[in-house]
Amino acid sequence: MDNSIISSIMHATLVAKLVLALLIMMSLWSWTIIVGKYFSLSTARKKATEGIVRFIGAKDLREAVQILGSDTSSPLYHVAQVGVDEYNRLREAGNSSDVLSDNVRRSLRQGVSETISRLNTSLSFLATAANTAPFIGLFGTVWGIMDSFHSIGQMKSASLAVVAPGISEALVATAVGLFVAIPATVGYNMFLSKLSDIEAELVNFAGVFLNRVQREVNGTRTETPRTVSKNSI
Repeated sequence: MDNSIISSIMHATLVAKLVLALLIMMSLWSWTIIVGKYFSLSTARKKATEGIVRFIGAKDLREAVQILGSDTSSPLYHVAQVGVDEYNRLREAGNSSDVLSDNVRRSLRQGVSETISRLNTSLSFLATAANTAPFIGLFGTVWGIMDSFHSIGQMKSASLAVVAPGISEALVATAVGLFVAIPATVGYNMFLSKLSDIEAELVNFAGVFLNRVQREVNGTRTETPRTVSKNSI
């Protein structure tokens, strides 16, 4: 069976071989993305969950930010950094607590969006491979069948022995196209689900962070305003 497939590929037309080469490259790149994203997103969610627990367990905002700053690869890091920058800027400017809370909330929302966009990198290729690979394979198949019929016309014979080899060679392209598209589709849908879970964790973290900010503001309203060190995160 393996030899027959290899033989079909070797005897395919130049166009069919180019189509197969393109599909093989798409498959290799898709699997590279799938393997990389599986580990990166799994790690990101684990760090987000653990980071929220440690953040909640800190005694104040300063200590909580220092905890997050110890792991710059955590998806919480950028969200917290954006929130801390806005918090410090408004405290130094002497804005009211209401303005501070609203601005920090918007900054946290922006940080969540930017983090999800960064984690979403390369998934567009999986979507493209899932949608286009079957059609690319079908193109190779159609071209191969056209070439087979052209050969039939030249040989002036329509027997199965003449038609079958060319058609089998052409159908290999469709099979390879499906081989590319199916894993890409499964991976894309799986990673969308993981990203949705991570986004939910980041939104929860943003709420916890904002609650910390509000407690910090209310607790120091009669004291000298303090800023959170940017070196902590």
